[in-house]
Amino acid sequence: MTSISLQIIGRKLREVREKQHLTQVEVAEKADISTNHYAQIERGEANASIETFENILKALNVKSSKILPF
Repeated sequence: MTSISLQIIGRKLREVREKQHLTQVEVAEKADISTNHYAQIERGEANASIETFENILKALNVKSSKILPF
């Protein structure tokens, strides 16, 4: 995935998280990943595995179609 795609996904994750008034710590805990890794995903600096991405979607209670740019 290109860095632009990662940045778009990260920006959308942050928008959803902020609309739900959740912190990065809360989402990371619900998704069972480190806060640092989640923050890197939001910044578009890290690529999440499919399992991690699914856990983040569940933590945010959002469908992938709201996040993925394609």
